[in-house]
Amino acid sequence: MDERGLNRDGTIAREGALDRVRAAFVPVVDAARARITETFDGTRLHSAYLYGSIPRGTATPGVSDLDLQLALYGEPTEGDRADARAIEVVLDGAFPQLDGVGILLTSTRSLLSDVDRHDGGFFIACLCTPLLGPDLAEQLPRYRPTALLARETNGDLARVLPRWRAKAAEATTDADRRSLSRLVGRRIVRTGFTLIMPRWGGWTSDLDQSAELFGRYYRERVDQMRVAASTGRVPSSDPAVFEMLINDLGSWLAAEYTAVHGEKAPRP
Repeated sequence: MDERGLNRDGTIAREGALDRVRAAFVPVVDAARARITETFDGTRLHSAYLYGSIPRGTATPGVSDLDLQLALYGEPTEGDRADARAIEVVLDGAFPQLDGVGILLTSTRSLLSDVDRHDGGFFIACLCTPLLGPDLAEQLPRYRPTALLARETNGDLARVLPRWRAKAAEATTDADRRSLSRLVGRRIVRTGFTLIMPRWGGWTSDLDQSAELFGRYYRERVDQMRVAASTGRVPSSDPAVFEMLINDLGSWLAAEYTAVHGEKAPRP
C-alpha cells in the first residue's frame, strides 16, 4: 500500500488486517468471533467481518467502538436483527475499552449484486477485514478512486439529511444526541472526502486526514469539516453542533456532491 492507500496497480488496497488489532482489543475480537459463531449457525451466516478503527490498528480504549458486518445467506429477518442486538449488548457490557458496538446485517445477494457493486461490494472488498467464513472479496472486482465510486458510496446524502433532522428532533437524552452526532460527524467527513477523492486519487478512512484533504479543495469549509471529524471521534450533545453539521455543512455538501458526481439511484 502506498501513501494514497493504493496497491501498485492503482487499485484501492484493503485497509485493515487482524494482525493490526491492538493488544487491548484482541480479547474483544475473540469474544465477537465466539458470540457470532454461537448465535448464527451455518445455515444463516455466510461470513463475518470487522471494519473501522479496530482492524486498522488505530482504536483507542474507552473511545473506539466495535464495528461488525455479517453477510447472511438470506435477507435479514427480525429474528436476525434481535440476535445481532443481543450480541451488541453483551459485548458492549463486557468490555470497558469499547464505547459501543454496531452490527450490520446484509444478504450475500445484495452485497454481490450489480446495483451494490460500488457500494456494499466496495465496503466488503476494501473496508472490511475477514473474521469468519469465506471472503466475499474474492467474488468482487478491484476498485479505483473514480467518480463512479464516489457517487455510489455517498451520493445519497440529500436523502439522508431529513432522517437526521427527524432523529435530532426526537432525541431526548444527551446519550441519544451523542450517538447521533458520532454517526453524523463520520458520515459528513466521509462524504466530504469522497467528494474530492477522484481529484486526490487515493483512499483513506482516517477522519482527520479526510478533513485535511477536503480542505485542500474547499478551504472555506475546512474548519467545519474539522469539527465534523472531531465529533466523529468524540461525540457531542450540543444543539449548535447538530445545526452546523446537518443544516449548514450537510446541506451545502449534499448540493455540491450532486453537482459534481450526480445522485446515487434509490435502492429498492
